[in-house]
Amino acid sequence: TLFRSMADKDGLKPLEQDPEDEVDLKYKAPEKKTLQEIQALDKDDESLMKYKQTLLGSIPATIDPNEPNIKVTRLTLVCDQAPGPITMDLTGDLTALKKQEYCLKEGVEYKVKICFKVNRDIVSGLKYLHNTFRKGVRVDKAVYMVGSYGPRAEEYEFLTPVEEAPKGMLVRGCYHIKSKFTDDDKTDHLSWEWNLQIKKDWKD
Repeated sequence: TLFRSMADKDGLKPLEQDPEDEVDLKYKAPEKKTLQEIQALDKDDESLMKYKQTLLGSIPATIDPNEPNIKVTRLTLVCDQAPGPITMDLTGDLTALKKQEYCLKEGVEYKVKICFKVNRDIVSGLKYLHNTFRKGVRVDKAVYMVGSYGPRAEEYEFLTPVEEAPKGMLVRGCYHIKSKFTDDDKTDHLSWEWNLQIKKDWKD
């Protein structure tokens, strides 16, 4: 979650520092193969080839060699009660996000949606991580397992379970969030920082 679900009478307390910032899920990644290598296997088995085509789809017709294999394009806070979309563009100047503030009304339910593309090779064990800070102190961290994906022309969307924004006078205010999109190999596909205001009402 962006915030721990338990906020006691003293508000959100500092989160103790873990020995490692990331959760070790003790998962051993399979041997890496390119999409072309996988598609070349079992070429004589027509039914298996059709099955792999269903799973993997078609390789995008044209791929810009300058494009990264994983391109994260947007993050959205999906909230039915919000007066408008709460979306950040992750394809432009990421430093500008540090100067912007996004808003959630206290106590509302929301989901985090991340849109991304896989351009060339299959990637396994994608994860979305974020650390939430208030007044320089980390109050929450979360790891979402996004999964494994193959390249295709269309974007993928990942949606977290429903979460609830904290509520109460002591937890209102500005939170600084450090986000990261990574995988089993701990490749940093994208890291960015942004600010979220928890308010009593949408237009406070």
